[in-house]
Amino acid sequence: MGLVKAAAAVTPVLPSEEHNYSDTGSETDESDWSGILTYQILGVIFLTAMALVLLAAVSYQCAATWKWIRDKTCGDPSEGESSVTKQQAAIRISHSLPDLQTEPLTQEYVQEHKDVVAKKVLRQTTLPIVPTRHQTFQRQLSHRLEMPSNVQFSICTLEHRSDSSIVGLIKPELYKKDLVRQSSADSSGGPEMEYCGKLHFSLRYDKDVEGLVVKVFEGRDLPIKDSTGSSDPYIKLYLLPDRKKKFQTKVHRKNLNPVFNETFIFSVPYEELRQRYLQFSVYDFDRFSRHDLIGHVVLKGLLDTTDLQQEIEYTMNILCPPQEKVDLGELMLSLCYLPTAGRLTITIIKGRSLKAMDITGKSDPYVKVYLLCQGKRIKKKKTSVKKNTLSPVYNEALVFDVPAENIEEVSLIVKVIDYDRIGSNELMGCTAIGSSFIGIGKDHWLEMLDNPRRPVAQWYPLLESIPGHIPAASNDSTTISLSCLNSR
Repeated sequence: MGLVKAAAAVTPVLPSEEHNYSDTGSETDESDWSGILTYQILGVIFLTAMALVLLAAVSYQCAATWKWIRDKTCGDPSEGESSVTKQQAAIRISHSLPDLQTEPLTQEYVQEHKDVVAKKVLRQTTLPIVPTRHQTFQRQLSHRLEMPSNVQFSICTLEHRSDSSIVGLIKPELYKKDLVRQSSADSSGGPEMEYCGKLHFSLRYDKDVEGLVVKVFEGRDLPIKDSTGSSDPYIKLYLLPDRKKKFQTKVHRKNLNPVFNETFIFSVPYEELRQRYLQFSVYDFDRFSRHDLIGHVVLKGLLDTTDLQQEIEYTMNILCPPQEKVDLGELMLSLCYLPTAGRLTITIIKGRSLKAMDITGKSDPYVKVYLLCQGKRIKKKKTSVKKNTLSPVYNEALVFDVPAENIEEVSLIVKVIDYDRIGSNELMGCTAIGSSFIGIGKDHWLEMLDNPRRPVAQWYPLLESIPGHIPAASNDSTTISLSCLNSR
């Protein structure tokens, strides 16, 4: 029984089934080997590509290193110089600078600087011979009045016009009539007018363009309007009564005798000129305030004496606008000069009828005095403040050191100022003393010089501005300022 069960447990295998099992195993092995082979081929390709990239990088680095070594060892010097030149040129172009020679200019500058220092030292060595009190005056004078000694002056003349030689072109009697007519027209029924310079111009009517041709040549002896001692004049032209059409010249800076040489054309029919008249308004240009009117020139009756077919020249006076005289009070001053000691003393004695500046009807006046030399401020001094009065009494002496050789070149500006504790101080009036001014100040100054070592007293009416001055004869002297309202 046992043998029969063992034989029954062993299952016989047919030949066909054994063959099927062997085929299945072989197919599994082939598929595994094919997958492994594919991965191996991809890996070899990747490693080969990495090796080629690394080789290329190493080759490029070696080539660059070899080229650098060759350039350093076997390079051409001319190429280096050309590269440096190109670099310098690029720097000059980028900075927009010229090709400067550094060393020679430095040497010349150093040499010039040494020469200037030497000159200054030589000039200063003369100071010890002057008294100690006058050294301050001379130093301030040399510092403020240093001017070049080789300034070239020339006389400005107008170009000669060939048509001016025609007989009958310029008739002096015409000018006289025009001047008389202008004076009578502007002065009738009003206060007496003052002249403030002359204006030179010409007129001609051009039938081709149907216009009045006005040429403005120059102005002469214009008054001073700026605190710098000069003016900035320009001219406005009107063909009245029509004020819509006007012309204006250029502004000439710091010039009391400006040369314009400008031409203007008013488009107007010839028949209407009998009802028209020409006006020139001369102004002083101010950048930060209203422009000051210097004066007018009015020419009426354009066709009364000539038909204007030819150019007619005129030289007419500039009429100053009427100014109301304001009573600002008076100030008594005393002058005394000691020639040996070189000491100028101005004594502020008292004032009367001064202008009321406060709401209480009073003022707090004090006096400030400026010492000028050739128009430049050298020194200033002031008195004490007198509170709540219109008739202050000072009796204070202000002393200035002025050498005898400079006494003819100096002058004094005297201002009366109202003191305000809150806000800026206000100018009440001023006056001027010196040989360069016109009026009481000049007479008082000359009397002081004629009577040395003796006080000379004088009452001065206070003014809004200094009335006038006499220009110095020397060419190198600067013009003295006439305005005392711009600065305190």
